[in-house]
Amino acid sequence: MAEAASSDDELVRRFRSGDREAFAALYRANYPAIFRFAWHMSGDRSEALEITQDVFVWLIHHPDDYEPQRGTLAAFLSGVARKMLRRRRQAGLRWVALDEARTGGADPAADFDRAQDAAFLRQAIRALPVKYREAIVLCDLEGKSYQEAAAALECAAGTVRSRLHRARALLARKLERRREGLRCAV
Repeated sequence: MAEAASSDDELVRRFRSGDREAFAALYRANYPAIFRFAWHMSGDRSEALEITQDVFVWLIHHPDDYEPQRGTLAAFLSGVARKMLRRRRQAGLRWVALDEARTGGADPAADFDRAQDAAFLRQAIRALPVKYREAIVLCDLEGKSYQEAAAALECAAGTVRSRLHRARALLARKLERRREGLRCAV
């Protein structure tokens, strides 16, 4: 990971001096993670695409705002995406449900159950308070370390751990209630 960070730092340095290819390389390397974060947080593919584009347009206009000594470029860009999503929420945009999960196995009944479970889990994650949802998305869905998530969320790593613990407990309770409901229905 340190190698990727030093590579990003070199690309940022080159981009700041006017190298367009360096920006293209930064975009290619960081676009997928920013898009996934925005998609998990918003629940809307179109909005995630817009936010992702906005993050990189913002970077074009503010390349000097990234300080490598404060964290990785990926964490920095996740933080920018987070702020953009927050502004949109505050502006009153509605959340749209995620598309249904698509599976393609040989057992249609099992596929249906998995799709229902995935849809319920997405819904449960979307229902979490934002501070817990951000921690779940960054650490559990995106695989970020506590330190990377802390940099993106502008808080301490211990705060990320605490939010993750609370979020997981909330999700576990929701999943248990669903299981109990399914048992009673049978």
